[in-house]
Amino acid sequence: MKLFLALAMVAAANAVAPKWHQLDAYTFDQYLVDFDKSYEASELVMREALFNEQLARVRAHNVDAAQSYKQGVNKFSDMTLEEFAMFKGAKRTAGPSPILSSPEILKVQAGDYAASIDWRKEGVTTPVKNQGGCGSCWAFSGTEVLETHIAIQTGKLIEMAPQEFVSCMPNPDECGGTGGCEGATQWLLFDYAVGNGMTTEADYPYTATDSTCETPAPVANITGYVRLPTNDYDALMAATQLGSVAITVSASWGAYEEGVFSDVEGCGFELDHGVVVEGYGTDSTTGQDYWLVRNSWGESWGEDGYIRLLRDGEDTSGVDTNPADGVACLPYPESQDVKGICGMLSDSSYATGGYLL
Repeated sequence: MKLFLALAMVAAANAVAPKWHQLDAYTFDQYLVDFDKSYEASELVMREALFNEQLARVRAHNVDAAQSYKQGVNKFSDMTLEEFAMFKGAKRTAGPSPILSSPEILKVQAGDYAASIDWRKEGVTTPVKNQGGCGSCWAFSGTEVLETHIAIQTGKLIEMAPQEFVSCMPNPDECGGTGGCEGATQWLLFDYAVGNGMTTEADYPYTATDSTCETPAPVANITGYVRLPTNDYDALMAATQLGSVAITVSASWGAYEEGVFSDVEGCGFELDHGVVVEGYGTDSTTGQDYWLVRNSWGESWGEDGYIRLLRDGEDTSGVDTNPADGVACLPYPESQDVKGICGMLSDSSYATGGYLL
Protein backbone atom coordinates (compact mmCIF):
# COMPACT_ATOMS: atom_id res chain seq x y z
CA MET A 1 0.00 0.00 0.00
CA LYS A 2 2.83 2.43 0.75
CA LEU A 3 4.30 1.85 -2.70
CA PHE A 4 0.95 2.49 -4.36
CA LEU A 5 0.45 5.71 -2.43
CA ALA A 6 3.93 6.95 -3.20
CA LEU A 7 3.37 6.39 -6.92
CA ALA A 8 -0.02 8.06 -6.73
CA MET A 9 1.52 11.11 -5.09
CA VAL A 10 4.12 11.43 -7.84
CA ALA A 11 1.45 11.19 -10.52
CA ALA A 12 -0.74 13.75 -8.79
CA ALA A 13 2.03 16.19 -7.92
CA ASN A 14 1.36 18.38 -10.95
CA ALA A 15 -2.40 17.87 -11.09
CA VAL A 16 -4.56 20.87 -11.98
CA ALA A 17 -7.48 20.66 -9.59
CA PRO A 18 -10.69 22.68 -9.81
CA LYS A 19 -11.02 25.53 -7.34
CA TRP A 20 -13.50 25.37 -4.49
CA HIS A 21 -16.06 27.48 -6.37
CA GLN A 22 -15.99 25.07 -9.35
CA LEU A 23 -17.26 21.96 -7.56
CA ASP A 24 -21.04 22.18 -8.05
CA ALA A 25 -21.09 19.71 -10.93
CA TYR A 26 -17.79 17.99 -10.23
CA THR A 27 -17.72 14.20 -10.49
CA PHE A 28 -15.53 11.28 -9.50
CA ASP A 29 -14.87 10.47 -13.17
CA GLN A 30 -13.44 13.95 -13.70
CA TYR A 31 -11.44 13.62 -10.48
CA LEU A 32 -9.74 10.48 -11.82
CA VAL A 33 -8.75 12.37 -14.96
CA ASP A 34 -7.58 15.50 -13.13
CA PHE A 35 -5.38 13.56 -10.73
CA ASP A 36 -4.30 10.80 -13.11
CA LYS A 37 -5.65 8.04 -10.90
CA SER A 38 -6.92 4.60 -11.90
CA TYR A 39 -8.18 1.60 -9.95
CA GLU A 40 -9.16 -2.00 -10.49
CA ALA A 41 -12.91 -2.54 -10.68
CA SER A 42 -12.94 -4.18 -7.25
CA GLU A 43 -11.50 -1.02 -5.67
CA LEU A 44 -13.21 1.60 -7.79
CA VAL A 45 -16.56 1.47 -5.96
CA MET A 46 -14.88 1.99 -2.59
CA ARG A 47 -12.82 4.93 -3.87
CA GLU A 48 -15.84 6.59 -5.44
CA ALA A 49 -17.79 6.31 -2.19
CA LEU A 50 -14.93 7.87 -0.23
CA PHE A 51 -14.65 10.67 -2.75
CA ASN A 52 -18.38 11.44 -2.76
CA GLU A 53 -18.46 11.58 1.04
CA GLN A 54 -15.51 13.97 1.07
CA LEU A 55 -16.96 16.12 -1.71
CA ALA A 56 -20.20 16.49 0.25
CA ARG A 57 -18.27 17.62 3.33
CA VAL A 58 -16.27 20.10 1.27
CA ARG A 59 -19.39 21.62 -0.30
CA ALA A 60 -21.10 21.91 3.11
CA HIS A 61 -18.05 23.61 4.57
CA ASN A 62 -17.75 26.13 1.74
CA VAL A 63 -21.35 27.36 1.97
CA ASP A 64 -20.92 28.09 5.68
CA ALA A 65 -20.38 31.86 5.85
CA ALA A 66 -18.82 31.53 9.30
CA GLN A 67 -15.79 29.66 7.94
CA SER A 68 -12.58 31.67 7.41
CA TYR A 69 -11.06 29.25 4.89
CA LYS A 70 -12.14 27.16 1.93
CA GLN A 71 -11.83 23.45 1.28
CA GLY A 72 -11.30 21.73 -2.04
CA VAL A 73 -10.52 18.40 -3.70
CA ASN A 74 -6.98 17.13 -3.99
CA LYS A 75 -4.91 13.95 -4.02
CA PHE A 76 -6.28 12.97 -0.59
CA SER A 77 -9.96 13.20 -1.50
CA ASP A 78 -10.49 9.48 -2.12
CA MET A 79 -8.26 8.13 0.66
CA THR A 80 -9.19 6.55 3.97
CA LEU A 81 -8.12 8.23 7.20
CA GLU A 82 -5.50 5.53 7.67
CA GLU A 83 -4.03 6.21 4.23
CA PHE A 84 -4.02 9.95 4.82
CA ALA A 85 -2.16 9.40 8.10
CA MET A 86 0.73 7.91 6.12
CA PHE A 87 1.46 11.37 4.71
CA LYS A 88 2.26 12.72 8.13
CA GLY A 89 4.45 10.86 10.59
CA ALA A 90 6.49 13.41 12.60
CA LYS A 91 5.84 13.94 16.26
CA ARG A 92 7.07 15.88 19.23
CA THR A 93 9.19 14.66 22.10
CA ALA A 94 8.30 14.61 25.78
CA GLY A 95 11.32 12.80 27.20
CA PRO A 96 14.73 14.26 28.11
CA SER A 97 16.50 15.88 25.17
CA PRO A 98 19.17 18.49 24.50
CA ILE A 99 17.92 22.07 24.63
CA LEU A 100 20.50 24.66 23.69
CA SER A 101 20.38 28.22 25.00
CA SER A 102 19.25 30.93 22.61
CA PRO A 103 20.63 34.40 23.38
CA GLU A 104 19.22 35.70 20.09
CA ILE A 105 15.67 34.93 21.16
CA LEU A 106 16.16 36.29 24.65
CA LYS A 107 17.17 39.67 23.21
CA VAL A 108 13.90 40.06 21.30
CA GLN A 109 11.05 41.35 23.43
CA ALA A 110 7.33 41.26 22.72
CA GLY A 111 6.37 44.24 20.61
CA ASP A 112 9.70 44.40 18.77
CA TYR A 113 8.53 42.05 16.03
CA ALA A 114 8.18 42.98 12.38
CA ALA A 115 4.56 43.52 11.31
CA SER A 116 4.89 40.63 8.85
CA ILE A 117 7.56 38.22 7.62
CA ASP A 118 7.73 36.03 4.53
CA TRP A 119 11.10 34.34 4.05
CA ARG A 120 10.09 33.28 0.54
CA LYS A 121 10.53 36.90 -0.55
CA GLU A 122 14.16 36.91 0.62
CA GLY A 123 15.28 34.23 -1.82
CA VAL A 124 16.27 31.79 0.93
CA THR A 125 13.65 29.06 0.45
CA THR A 126 13.62 26.17 -2.02
CA PRO A 127 10.51 25.06 -3.97
CA VAL A 128 7.84 23.14 -2.05
CA LYS A 129 8.65 19.44 -1.82
CA ASN A 130 6.52 16.30 -1.88
CA GLN A 131 7.17 13.60 0.71
CA GLY A 132 4.95 11.02 -0.99
CA GLY A 133 3.57 8.06 0.95
CA CYS A 134 6.45 7.98 3.45
CA GLY A 135 6.04 9.31 6.98
CA SER A 136 9.06 11.55 6.49
CA CYS A 137 7.58 14.99 7.15
CA TRP A 138 10.09 15.34 10.00
CA ALA A 139 12.93 14.94 7.46
CA PHE A 140 11.41 17.42 5.01
CA SER A 141 10.64 20.11 7.58
CA GLY A 142 14.06 19.72 9.18
CA THR A 143 15.84 19.78 5.82
CA GLU A 144 13.93 22.87 4.71
CA VAL A 145 14.96 24.75 7.84
CA LEU A 146 18.58 23.75 7.18
CA GLU A 147 18.31 25.00 3.58
CA THR A 148 17.03 28.40 4.65
CA HIS A 149 19.47 28.73 7.52
CA ILE A 150 22.47 27.90 5.31
CA ALA A 151 21.23 30.39 2.70
CA ILE A 152 20.85 33.18 5.29
CA GLN A 153 24.28 32.49 6.75
CA THR A 154 26.26 31.95 3.53
CA GLY A 155 24.24 33.55 0.73
CA LYS A 156 24.06 30.22 -1.09
CA LEU A 157 20.73 28.39 -1.43
CA ILE A 158 21.28 24.63 -1.78
CA GLU A 159 18.58 21.98 -2.09
CA MET A 160 19.47 19.42 0.57
CA ALA A 161 18.54 15.73 0.72
CA PRO A 162 15.75 14.55 3.06
CA GLN A 163 16.58 10.98 2.02
CA GLU A 164 19.94 11.23 3.80
CA PHE A 165 18.15 11.60 7.12
CA VAL A 166 15.45 9.03 6.28
CA SER A 167 18.10 6.43 5.47
CA CYS A 168 20.92 7.34 7.85
CA MET A 169 19.64 8.95 11.04
CA PRO A 170 19.25 6.61 14.05
CA ASN A 171 16.36 7.00 16.47
CA PRO A 172 17.15 4.73 19.45
CA ASP A 173 14.62 6.32 21.82
CA GLU A 174 11.83 6.10 19.23
CA CYS A 175 11.13 9.83 19.31
CA GLY A 176 8.18 10.42 17.02
CA GLY A 177 8.38 6.88 15.68
CA THR A 178 11.11 4.37 14.92
CA GLY A 179 12.90 6.42 12.25
CA GLY A 180 12.81 6.65 8.46
CA CYS A 181 9.33 6.49 6.96
CA GLU A 182 8.03 5.48 10.38
CA GLY A 183 8.67 8.90 11.94
CA ALA A 184 11.13 10.96 14.01
CA THR A 185 11.59 14.58 15.16
CA GLN A 186 13.19 17.62 13.59
CA TRP A 187 15.45 18.44 16.54
CA LEU A 188 16.85 14.91 16.32
CA LEU A 189 17.63 15.63 12.66
CA PHE A 190 19.48 18.81 13.63
CA ASP A 191 21.46 16.88 16.23
CA TYR A 192 22.45 14.32 13.59
CA ALA A 193 23.46 17.08 11.18
CA VAL A 194 25.84 18.61 13.75
CA GLY A 195 27.87 15.41 13.77
CA ASN A 196 27.53 14.39 10.14
CA GLY A 197 26.76 17.39 7.96
CA MET A 198 24.31 17.23 5.07
CA THR A 199 24.43 16.49 1.37
CA THR A 200 22.45 17.65 -1.67
CA GLU A 201 19.27 16.30 -3.22
CA ALA A 202 21.20 15.79 -6.48
CA ASP A 203 23.71 13.51 -4.75
CA TYR A 204 21.13 11.64 -2.64
CA PRO A 205 17.75 11.67 -4.48
CA TYR A 206 14.54 11.11 -2.55
CA THR A 207 12.89 7.69 -2.96
CA ALA A 208 10.05 7.89 -0.37
CA THR A 209 11.23 4.57 1.09
CA ASP A 210 13.41 3.26 3.88
CA SER A 211 16.80 2.24 2.52
CA THR A 212 20.37 1.45 3.55
CA CYS A 213 22.49 4.51 4.32
CA GLU A 214 24.92 5.35 1.53
CA THR A 215 27.25 7.53 3.68
CA PRO A 216 26.96 10.67 1.55
CA ALA A 217 29.68 13.32 1.29
CA PRO A 218 28.52 16.45 3.17
CA VAL A 219 28.49 19.90 1.55
CA ALA A 220 27.34 21.98 4.54
CA ASN A 221 26.94 21.75 8.29
CA ILE A 222 25.63 23.48 11.41
CA THR A 223 27.22 23.96 14.82
CA GLY A 224 24.04 23.58 16.86
CA TYR A 225 20.31 24.04 17.15
CA VAL A 226 17.73 25.60 19.43
CA ARG A 227 14.61 24.01 20.84
CA LEU A 228 12.16 26.70 21.87
CA PRO A 229 10.35 26.72 25.22
CA THR A 230 7.19 24.63 25.06
CA ASN A 231 3.93 26.46 24.32
CA ASP A 232 5.58 29.91 24.10
CA TYR A 233 4.11 32.28 21.52
CA ASP A 234 6.72 35.02 21.98
CA ALA A 235 9.56 32.53 21.53
CA LEU A 236 8.19 31.38 18.17
CA MET A 237 7.55 34.96 17.05
CA ALA A 238 11.12 35.90 17.99
CA ALA A 239 12.62 32.85 16.32
CA THR A 240 10.78 33.61 13.09
CA GLN A 241 12.61 36.94 12.92
CA LEU A 242 15.82 34.92 12.50
CA GLY A 243 14.64 32.46 9.85
CA SER A 244 12.33 29.51 9.33
CA VAL A 245 11.38 27.28 12.27
CA ALA A 246 10.43 23.60 12.34
CA ILE A 247 7.24 22.87 14.29
CA THR A 248 5.04 19.87 15.02
CA VAL A 249 1.27 20.07 14.70
CA SER A 250 -1.98 18.16 14.52
CA ALA A 251 -2.57 18.32 10.77
CA SER A 252 -6.17 17.47 9.89
CA TRP A 253 -5.84 19.64 6.80
CA GLY A 254 -6.43 17.20 3.97
CA ALA A 255 -9.15 19.27 2.25
CA TYR A 256 -7.64 22.72 2.90
CA GLU A 257 -7.47 24.95 -0.21
CA GLU A 258 -7.13 28.62 0.78
CA GLY A 259 -7.72 31.18 3.54
CA VAL A 260 -6.83 31.34 7.23
CA PHE A 261 -7.39 27.93 8.85
CA SER A 262 -9.15 28.58 12.15
CA ASP A 263 -10.96 25.31 12.85
CA VAL A 264 -9.68 24.58 16.37
CA GLU A 265 -12.11 21.74 17.01
CA GLY A 266 -11.54 20.12 13.64
CA CYS A 267 -7.77 20.26 13.98
CA GLY A 268 -7.50 18.88 17.49
CA PHE A 269 -4.33 18.48 19.53
CA GLU A 270 -2.88 15.04 18.75
CA LEU A 271 0.47 16.08 17.30
CA ASP A 272 1.43 14.05 14.26
CA HIS A 273 3.00 16.16 11.51
CA GLY A 274 6.17 18.20 10.99
CA VAL A 275 6.02 21.46 9.03
CA VAL A 276 7.88 24.79 8.82
CA VAL A 277 6.91 28.31 9.91
CA GLU A 278 8.25 30.59 7.18
CA GLY A 279 6.62 33.80 8.35
CA TYR A 280 3.42 35.41 9.57
CA GLY A 281 1.09 38.26 8.73
CA THR A 282 -2.48 39.57 8.79
CA ASP A 283 -5.11 38.72 6.18
CA SER A 284 -6.11 41.90 4.34
CA THR A 285 -9.73 40.78 3.92
CA THR A 286 -10.65 39.21 7.25
CA GLY A 287 -8.14 40.97 9.49
CA GLN A 288 -7.10 37.62 10.97
CA ASP A 289 -3.52 37.19 12.11
CA TYR A 290 -1.89 34.05 10.70
CA TRP A 291 1.22 31.92 10.63
CA LEU A 292 2.65 31.15 7.17
CA VAL A 293 3.29 27.41 7.23
CA ARG A 294 5.09 25.37 4.59
CA ASN A 295 3.92 21.80 4.08
CA SER A 296 5.50 18.86 2.21
CA TRP A 297 2.52 17.60 0.22
CA GLY A 298 3.49 19.24 -3.08
CA GLU A 299 2.60 22.58 -4.65
CA SER A 300 -0.83 21.41 -5.81
CA TRP A 301 -2.05 21.26 -2.19
CA GLY A 302 -3.31 24.32 -0.31
CA GLU A 303 -1.98 27.74 -1.26
CA ASP A 304 0.81 26.54 -3.56
CA GLY A 305 1.94 24.06 -0.91
CA TYR A 306 1.37 26.39 2.07
CA ILE A 307 -1.32 26.82 4.71
CA ARG A 308 -2.08 29.89 6.79
CA LEU A 309 -2.91 28.98 10.40
CA LEU A 310 -4.70 31.30 12.80
CA ARG A 311 -2.18 33.19 14.96
CA ASP A 312 -3.90 33.77 18.30
CA GLY A 313 -1.05 33.74 20.79
CA GLU A 314 -1.50 31.16 23.51
CA ASP A 315 -5.29 31.54 23.71
CA THR A 316 -5.95 28.16 22.11
CA SER A 317 -4.99 25.22 24.32
CA GLY A 318 -5.74 21.55 24.69
CA VAL A 319 -4.38 18.17 25.72
CA ASP A 320 -2.77 15.52 23.58
CA THR A 321 -4.27 12.41 25.16
CA ASN A 322 -2.48 9.93 22.95
CA PRO A 323 1.31 10.54 23.13
CA ALA A 324 1.97 6.81 22.98
CA ASP A 325 0.56 6.80 19.45
CA GLY A 326 3.64 8.60 18.25
CA VAL A 327 4.03 12.04 19.82
CA ALA A 328 6.78 11.40 22.36
CA CYS A 329 10.05 9.66 23.17
CA LEU A 330 10.30 6.57 25.34
CA PRO A 331 9.12 6.34 28.08
CA TYR A 332 5.81 7.69 26.76
CA PRO A 333 3.74 9.93 29.07
CA GLU A 334 -0.01 9.57 29.42
CA SER A 335 -0.78 13.07 28.13
CA GLN A 336 0.77 16.39 27.11
CA ASP A 337 -0.50 19.98 27.31
CA VAL A 338 -0.37 21.83 23.98
CA LYS A 339 -1.14 25.38 22.87
CA GLY A 340 -1.82 27.22 19.64
CA ILE A 341 -4.17 26.09 16.88
CA CYS A 342 -3.39 22.47 15.99
CA GLY A 343 -0.95 22.53 18.94
CA MET A 344 1.59 24.43 16.87
CA LEU A 345 3.35 26.13 19.80
CA SER A 346 4.23 22.87 21.50
CA ASP A 347 7.48 21.75 19.89
CA SER A 348 9.62 24.12 17.79
CA SER A 349 13.28 24.14 16.79
CA TYR A 350 15.74 25.70 14.37
CA ALA A 351 19.39 25.37 13.30
CA THR A 352 22.31 27.63 14.25
CA GLY A 353 25.87 28.20 13.06
CA GLY A 354 25.49 27.17 9.43
CA TYR A 355 28.50 26.99 7.11
CA LEU A 356 29.65 25.43 3.83
CA LEU A 357 32.27 22.69 3.57
